[in-house]
This record gives sequence, structure tokens and C-alpha cells, in this order.
Amino acid sequence: MRVMGKVVSNPSLRVDPDRDRITVDGERIVAECKVYLMLNKPRGLVTTRDDPEGRGTVYDCIADLDLPFVSPVGRLDKASEGLLLMTNDTRWANGLLDPASHVAKTYHVQIASVPDEAMLARFRTGAVVEGELLTASSVELLRSGGRNAWLEIMLGEGRNRQIRRLLGAFDIEVLRLVRVAIGALQLGDLAKGKARHLTAEELAMVRV
Repeated sequence: MRVMGKVVSNPSLRVDPDRDRITVDGERIVAECKVYLMLNKPRGLVTTRDDPEGRGTVYDCIADLDLPFVSPVGRLDKASEGLLLMTNDTRWANGLLDPASHVAKTYHVQIASVPDEAMLARFRTGAVVEGELLTASSVELLRSGGRNAWLEIMLGEGRNRQIRRLLGAFDIEVLRLVRVAIGALQLGDLAKGKARHLTAEELAMVRV
């Protein structure tokens, strides 16, 4: 391999494909076009490329699309659904995932109870679970029925199964968990199991 005409044998050498001319056997290597996808993840799929248990993955939803390899930006667990971003732009993905970026994530959560204002206040205060303080930026009641309710929960920093663990600390069963927004980017009416490219305007909403 040559970088800017010089032979390079160090595999850890950092290069900028947009600036450095890289050739292998005389053929120039160019960076793939950046891809930014929005997927409406269905419940029951895992957010991995391959699953040793043979379960369906989010890659099943994009198998028919002509794409370079893309990776999920963060995760939604198997029982969760909704907005999942996928990209081959690792710098952009890492920026979104960095807690210092303060990119909020919004979820609509159906629970198997009808909370009163006191319970909502306890949700907002948070709980210590296995030595870890779990909190939410905001918790609001969207609507309720006789036996269950929908909450809107916003997280400023995502941790593993954070909402399920937080509500579980109060013995609240989660029936459905749907991510509906990342920052100002909304899931909207994208059909379940479908993916599409972000528009330039949407990409600007989550540019970090």
C-alpha cells in the first residue's frame, strides 16, 4: 500500500481518505459514500449483524437495499422497537453516542398500570439499581386507560435497558417501548420494518 506515493507497512497508520491519496497495486482506494439510514425497528429483532441463536436481526430489514456495510448507531433491545439509525460514518455515529453531545432520545412507553402524579415524580427522581443511579430527563403521562398507560420518557444519556430497569425498580411492567425521536429527528410515519435515507435537513438535525 502507498499513501501519498510512499510505501506504508504500518497497519495502525491513521489516514484521511478525503485528503490522502491511497493506492494498492497502483489502484487508488477511495472512501465509500457516506450512508445515513433511519429504520423503524420491529419488535423481536436483535440489533446485531449475526446472531448465534439464529434470531432475526435488523439487517433483515435492509437486505434488499443496495448498500455498503452499515452499522447500528447504538442499540434497541430485542423487545423494543422504533427509531434506529444506521450508518457507515463511524465518526458521526461516535459523536451521537458520546454523552458529551447531549443528544436526547425520546420514547413512548406503555406500562401495565396507571400512575398518579406521585408515582410520576418518583420516576423523575430515579432509582438506584445494582449500585447505579438511573434517571430520566423527563417523564410525562401521554394517556391512560383502565389498566395501563402510555408515558413519554426522554433520556439524555442512554444506558443498558435503562427505562426497563428504572421502571422495574418500582415494580412497573413495561408492555411496549418505542423510540420515537433522536434529538429533533422524528420517526414519523415510517412503516415498521422499513428503512430510508435521511434527508439533508434531517441529517442537520442530528449533526454533532
